[in-house]
Amino acid sequence: MTEPAPLTIAVFQCAARDEPATARLERLDAAAARAAAAGARLLVTPEAYLSGYGGMPDTVQARAEPADGPSARRAAEIARRHGLAIVLGYPEAAEGVVYNAALCLGPDGSVLANHRKLGLSGAAEQATYARGGAPTGFELDGHRIAVLICYDLEFPELARSAALAGATVLVAPTALVERWPLVAHKMIPTRAFENGTYVAYANWAGSEPGYRYLGASCIAGPTGEDLARAGDDEALLTAVVDPDAITAARATLPYLQDCRTLPTGS
Repeated sequence: MTEPAPLTIAVFQCAARDEPATARLERLDAAAARAAAAGARLLVTPEAYLSGYGGMPDTVQARAEPADGPSARRAAEIARRHGLAIVLGYPEAAEGVVYNAALCLGPDGSVLANHRKLGLSGAAEQATYARGGAPTGFELDGHRIAVLICYDLEFPELARSAALAGATVLVAPTALVERWPLVAHKMIPTRAFENGTYVAYANWAGSEPGYRYLGASCIAGPTGEDLARAGDDEALLTAVVDPDAITAARATLPYLQDCRTLPTGS
């Protein structure tokens, strides 16, 4: 089996503003143009990018759209025009409820996957969103990419499950507030290290009513190092996923192989 070629990925740390989806899509278009110019084939946005994360439940529910709605179609056109995949955080209206979702669009604008957040963090999220039912992944240029939204990635079981299923890249739209710098600076690189994967973690910058975001978006490599790290302002990060680095990391510390030999509790 031929190994995939290196893959450039981008993370858009977007400044939080109270604006309609049309304005957010304009900013996505500009970020996609910059990412494509840097050679990226994948762009990851923050959690609930199309609505803003704050204002739960009323604002988010009012801005929810179906997975094939007008904003999704516009985002697909952006992906197609710039020739890169996009992981787009949004509130998904479906089956009479709202999901905290990430729509995964291919470089041709096709829908590769639609992840619904599994771990709902706190009372506001639990009052706003229905819980997703399954882990999600997709293929891009020979790479297996798993999607986890914010709190999902804070559960080592979900990241490990994705890696055991073949994922070499974990992407995570997030809305991490200032209170939890340990998550961005310690936990996320650890998820990369303990699974021998790359992690692309896309947070907000700035604030919304009731939320002051940490920023600190990052792309972490398979030995736990920061390949790119944002401050607290809007930023576009890029880094290269190197299959050889994944192979080397997993050979040096074969966690995925050895965890299969561990006894399990009753």
